Amino acid sequence: MGQLEGKAATLPRKPGVYLFRDGKGRILYVGKARDLRSRVRSYLQHPSALPAKTRVLMGHARDLDWMVTGTAAEALLLESNLIKEHDPRFNIVLRDDKSYPYIKVTLNEDFPRVYVTRRVVDDGARYFGPFTQVKLLRRNLALVKDLFPVRSCRYRLLDEAPSRPCLDYHIDRCEAPCVEFVSREQYRAMIGEVVRFLEGDTRAAERALEERMRRSSERLQFERAAGYKRQIDQLEEIRAGQRVSSLGGEDRDVIGLARVGDDACGLILDVRDGRMLGKEHHLLGNVEGADEGAILSLFLTRYYLRREEFPSEVLLPFDFEDRPLVEELVRQRSGRAVRLRVPARGEKARQVRLANRNASLLLEERLLAASQETRRAREDVLELQSTLGLARIPRRIACIDISTIQGRDSVGSVVTFENGVPRKAGYRRFKIKYVEGQDDFAMMAEVTERYFRGLLDHGEELPDLLVIDGGKGQLGAACAVLGELGALEEIDTLGLAKREEEIWLPGRRDPLWLPRRSRALQLVQHIRNEAHRFAVTYHRSLRSKRTIASELDQVPGIGPKRRAALLHHFRSVDRIRDTSVDEIARVPGFSTALAARVKEAIARNPSEDAA
Repeated sequence: MGQLEGKAATLPRKPGVYLFRDGKGRILYVGKARDLRSRVRSYLQHPSALPAKTRVLMGHARDLDWMVTGTAAEALLLESNLIKEHDPRFNIVLRDDKSYPYIKVTLNEDFPRVYVTRRVVDDGARYFGPFTQVKLLRRNLALVKDLFPVRSCRYRLLDEAPSRPCLDYHIDRCEAPCVEFVSREQYRAMIGEVVRFLEGDTRAAERALEERMRRSSERLQFERAAGYKRQIDQLEEIRAGQRVSSLGGEDRDVIGLARVGDDACGLILDVRDGRMLGKEHHLLGNVEGADEGAILSLFLTRYYLRREEFPSEVLLPFDFEDRPLVEELVRQRSGRAVRLRVPARGEKARQVRLANRNASLLLEERLLAASQETRRAREDVLELQSTLGLARIPRRIACIDISTIQGRDSVGSVVTFENGVPRKAGYRRFKIKYVEGQDDFAMMAEVTERYFRGLLDHGEELPDLLVIDGGKGQLGAACAVLGELGALEEIDTLGLAKREEEIWLPGRRDPLWLPRRSRALQLVQHIRNEAHRFAVTYHRSLRSKRTIASELDQVPGIGPKRRAALLHHFRSVDRIRDTSVDEIARVPGFSTALAARVKEAIARNPSEDAA
């Protein structure tokens, strides 16, 4: 404690951030202060005068770092960034602080597209989100696709284009800008309607649909006009369901907060132009003993740091010390004044109570579900977390395996397990597209990138643990891809090498060995073996097709249809070799003479060894 007291006495009386560290230099806690010296010295009181959680913190603290900032608002921002980067043990944390999906409108392209992404970059595009409810994201995206003829192709138009329009044009889902059936100006005018719709202005979309319906009726295109009428009715139903009584036409966020024990839930009701467009919630942990103002401050700071659109007003459940700092931070982010208010009475206060009630119900639901999931989790899953020190219970585990023979017919597989049981709906297989020859690391990187990009682009849930069939090199290749996708911090990873069944963890120079009878090791082996079986099955299927095609190509009278019939009936060249001429002759399209020629060809060309 003497070292801490010495450092505290020399701290400047300026705004900034302080970091308590343990004896090994690990960051235990990050805090902000308007006056660094005064704030840090408050931790150095007699232990009996400190709250229980702070007492434990100071029992582990051995060193202190600090950084001065220009303003208290800058200290708030720096504190939030440091907590997110280091995840200190004693700080409040957002349990679901992950990369949420956005709807992206590529306004930086001549003919913009609309799709889902989890990566927000400063590229001139418009991003709408984040969406914490994937159902809401899919509904909005489906409405955009139904209401507007937005192209879904990935061509860089003006630089490249197909020779003719695709099926989307023929079913009226696209106006084929790729072959210049619509001008750039007309297409971008339609994209402007898409942007207004995603901003919440359904009236503009209704007016555009009404005009299309009128034109279609004038041209006697009554089926098309009826389709526009159905879409107008759908928009009116959505708008009616979004109406919030007596809130006027302003844009506002209504904040709710609930806490139970060590957990809390922050919730935002998103009201735009008097319509409730949805709600978003985030779970917070490690809040026991924390002041409610500190919880609300962290929640609002993290939330508005990643927002792209801001309301003119934020309604709060209560006032808190950092409110002026958060207000200044939001003003800097939005470029205009945003009021943070605590309504005392009337309709606005009722809406805050509604937000609080929703936050309480969501927190109770999540805690109950987590309790049930913990009871359901198998002992080997819990042992795996405990043995390897994983950050989260690995209820959902994905495993990637590569199968190849000297770089030919190379494939990858992904299997998923939930609570130690195979989840077949999550199985995926990939034919290697971009790697030539025998490069295991590059193939692992390709499969990892294609699998996780698919999950991220479609807003699907990520696994808690990724198992790589391989050693340090394969694990490093997969982790590099996850880092590029921004998903590395959300997923635990490990590699299981076949030779000695050693386990590799990121950041460790040496592997781990678990006891052979360890249930944790047996679980990982079971998942790895299932991934290997799935990959090898696919590899053999591709190899059989290629082998049958290559070995029968030279047989007179055997064309694509007869090759396909043989493959369907026997599945592999080995089974054709092991069967009789009479059995081959029973396949439709084959005579005894042709079957004999097939047997002779197969005998001359033995198949490759199994994978």
